[in-house]
Amino acid sequence: MVYRTTSLRLDRDQALRSRILDCAMQRVAEGGFASLAMQALAEDVGVATGSLYRHFRSKGELAAEVFALASRREVAALATAFAAPGMPGERLAQGILQFAARAWHSRQLAFALIAEPVEPEVDEQRLFYREAYADLFSGLLEEGVRSGDFQVEQLRLVATCLVGAIAESLVGPLSPPARVAREAGGAVPGFAETSRNLITFCLRAVGAKGY
Repeated sequence: MVYRTTSLRLDRDQALRSRILDCAMQRVAEGGFASLAMQALAEDVGVATGSLYRHFRSKGELAAEVFALASRREVAALATAFAAPGMPGERLAQGILQFAARAWHSRQLAFALIAEPVEPEVDEQRLFYREAYADLFSGLLEEGVRSGDFQVEQLRLVATCLVGAIAESLVGPLSPPARVAREAGGAVPGFAETSRNLITFCLRAVGAKGY
């Protein structure tokens, strides 16, 4: 007799996979990818460690899925900001401000996505999503050039530079040492100062009017 997976079994498997991802995301948000130990995660989920490997072949595959899930949310949020009403310069500034605010709100997760040393599978996702971000910037820059709001010649190159500049500028303020220094009352740049200077830099880089 041929065994056929029932729809109920499929639903249960999908529900368990979603729970694994939710718990893994929580671990990364609280302690970075370094905290994503399979045995500890299995305890969080309430299953045997072997059950994790039924859904993810390795820790690297699981980490890459967590990275992709978090990054899709950020790309979608930025796309919404760039598509809002307003002049291109206003939308560029608002998008950068929102991206920085979301990163500041979830500093451990943001640092993990941007800069934490990770498995090769996650690095592949990093490259993929940097291209996704660059696509969004390219589209807005093209619109700004057509309207005369931006002065940019090589759209893709500049878009890629903006993605890199925004990510790199947030690494320091979001890093664990910066958080420790901030909690101890050290002179570490805050959100308002960091986001304001980052927006000014990016608008000047694209030749926005008034900058």
